[in-house]
Amino acid sequence: MTDPLRRALVVRGGWEGHSPVAITDTFLPFLKDHDFTVETSETLDVYTDAELLAATDLIVQCWTQDEISAEQTRGLTAAVRAGTGFAGWHGGIIDSFRGAVDYQILTGGQFLMHPPGFVEYPVHLVPERAAHPVIAGLADFAVHTEQYWVMTDPDIDVLATTTFAAGFPAGEGRDHPVVMPAVWTRTRGQGRVFVSAIGHKADDFDVPEVRTLTERGLLWASR
Repeated sequence: MTDPLRRALVVRGGWEGHSPVAITDTFLPFLKDHDFTVETSETLDVYTDAELLAATDLIVQCWTQDEISAEQTRGLTAAVRAGTGFAGWHGGIIDSFRGAVDYQILTGGQFLMHPPGFVEYPVHLVPERAAHPVIAGLADFAVHTEQYWVMTDPDIDVLATTTFAAGFPAGEGRDHPVVMPAVWTRTRGQGRVFVSAIGHKADDFDVPEVRTLTERGLLWASR
């Protein structure tokens, strides 16, 4: 017996370098296969529609940079606190709306910088969280993409990390490696939030572990 039909809202836009439409389109069949009706929006004004958000089980956001109004922020955060799930990846969720403190509190993290270009790096799953449904049964893996250096809230549940070698950023005189959250979850009120720092380009999701944990993250976050 399948779950009753759920409702997903995909909000996409902002800087085109993260291909918000093309990449989110690759997740629409997955959501539909898991009994979601899916609506897409290319305006942030959808966050002011309280009735729509209250009827939405999952918001998938891919909206890089740009600005969000106080009214839009209030609508989004109120919906999540009331139980609507919120999920996304890379700059579409943690390089968004830098001037909105309440939005940063919602996501629990913010992109700050990355090494030039794409780099090969391993992603380590946190052993203590191995049973979490987002990463259960997966193993450490490697990706070749942007490696995000992030600032995070201490009140997040880190599921995977990446390590920056000593000496980065250049000129800081750092002589030791730095372990950085790469995938995490958190709750805000009654709502769940899923964040992955991986996903700059479409072929990042060709890595089976990246695709799997992202899809699981969407399901985990849903009401």
